[in-house]
Parts: sequence; structure tokens; C-alpha cells
Amino acid sequence: METIITLNDLLDTAAFYGTNNANIICLKQQFPSIRVVARGYQIKVAGAEAEVNRFEQVVHRCEQYCMQSGQLTEQQVLQVIHGELPASPSPEHLIVHGVQGKTITARSEHQQQLVSAYNRNDLLFAIGPAGSGKTYTAIALAVRALKNKEVRRIILSRPAVEAGEKLGFLPGDMRDKIDPYLQPLYDALQDMIPSGKLNEYMERGIIQIAPLAFMRGRTLADAVVILDEAQNTTIPQIKMFLTRLGMGGKMIVTGDLTQIDLPSSQRSGLADAVERLGEVKGVSVVRFTERDIVRHPLVGRIVKAYSMQLVDSRTIEAQQDKQ
Repeated sequence: METIITLNDLLDTAAFYGTNNANIICLKQQFPSIRVVARGYQIKVAGAEAEVNRFEQVVHRCEQYCMQSGQLTEQQVLQVIHGELPASPSPEHLIVHGVQGKTITARSEHQQQLVSAYNRNDLLFAIGPAGSGKTYTAIALAVRALKNKEVRRIILSRPAVEAGEKLGFLPGDMRDKIDPYLQPLYDALQDMIPSGKLNEYMERGIIQIAPLAFMRGRTLADAVVILDEAQNTTIPQIKMFLTRLGMGGKMIVTGDLTQIDLPSSQRSGLADAVERLGEVKGVSVVRFTERDIVRHPLVGRIVKAYSMQLVDSRTIEAQQDKQ
């Protein structure tokens, strides 16, 4: 009997095969009567039907463990073969396992609320200060959904406010023009998906990163769609974006209402959308605070200082208006 075992295309094959292919060599040694040729996401197996079937079961159990834990060792392979499936590490509030076994978890109270809200609603607003993990948690939820085959695509977008959404004065092609605005999204994805697989997904359109202006006219079905830095959208822009949601899709909109770069004459589309949609069924608003900040401790103190200054300036303006 001859068969080809196809592995999950989101599996970290480097972790699965092990250093210098130690794990697959261990598997071959435990099944000496069959021929095994492994390459990428396919393992070709030939031999007696019973042994081939047993080998396939072992491979899929190892695959499952590696997908869950982000790691696989020779000892764990032997445990699987002998029917002693190792316990997957399950840290509290785990969202997804990233590259090289890195665990992506909801580390703060409001990150945990965002995860819970994602399971109940199709449109989420995550609002809060820089460094609170809004975007990172949102992307982790999207990667988890893709790994679990709950959606077919991840679509990430940001408004390119500094270039007026035209992007014409920057050098290079369109990818070169928009990359500076989208780099934070790439950084998060690189933590969660092996670089080779990430490049493949982007080439195939499974993961798409584009400026907000490119969303017009599309219907975004069977996808997790994330709009980052949404405080810099205008009201027509965010309305256009929100109405792109298609069947089987989810949207997460993130932003910081204290960092609006729009002209003072324009109201933030994010502020307007939260006000209009906050009580709509199927919509959830999670408000992060400086206590959620997971960067350098000084970042939290900086955010707090600027927040206090913003409150003071608004109080002064209100008093001047009364006069």
C-alpha cells in the first residue's frame, strides 16, 4: 500500500520535523518495515496496509500536538507511538501558539474581554492607549481562526492618513508606498506564522494587508477583517469599511481616541461609530486602559501623563466656551 499524508498547511514544519529532522528519523526507526519520504507538508509512505495506517495515525497525533503546543521532541514522538499522548501545555488565556513554540496569550483583563467578546459577536471595537495589546490580540484571534479553518482569509487594513490616502508622493511601487504604514501588522504576523508560510499566504491572498482606500466595493466574506488605527478614519470611511462585512466574516476595529491625526475640523469615524453602534446587537465595545499596557513600564506612565493633560485642556476649553 502507498499513500501520501498531507499535513496542515499552518503547521510549523521546522518544529514538527525537529532539529536536523530528528523527529521524522525517530518515526522511521519505530516503523522499520515501511518506506517514508517526507518533504514539506507531504509525507509519502509505502508498506503493509496495517503498518501504513498505524503510521498515519501516529503522524496526525504528532501533528495535532505540535499545532497545539508549537513544539515536538523525540521523546514526545515516542510517547505518541506508545499511546501516551503528552499533555499539551495550556497556559491560562492561551489564544494561539506562534513561531518556535511562542505562546500568544491574553495577558490583561481587557485582552481577555476581547477574546470573550470575539466568541460572541461579529463586530468588535477595541479602544485604548498605545501598547495595550489591542492590535496584537486581534491579529492573534484572526490567526487562530485561520488555523482552525473557521475562516478562509485574514484581511488587515490601516488608514494611511499621513499621505492623505493617495500615497503618490512616496517612492517605489504600491507595496513600497504602503509598507511603512502597515509594518506593525507584519511584525505581529511574523510572531505567529513561520516566515515562509506567511510569504506564501500573502502571495496567495489568504492574508491580505492593504490601506483602507482599497476596501471600497469589496464584500469580505469568510474572513477576519481588522481595521487598525481606526481613530484616523473619517465618518464616511469607517461607514464604507463596516458595510464590507460578508457572510461568515468577523470584524475587529482598533484605535486610540487620544491619538487622532485628522484635521481638527473632521470628527473621528471611530468615535462616531462607537457612539452609533455601541448598543447594536452583535456589536461589542472593549475599552482598554493604561493598566493593560504590556510594553515598557514607562509607557504606561507616559500615557497617563498625556491623558491628564488632555483632560485639563478640555476643561479649560469648556470654561472658555461658557465665558
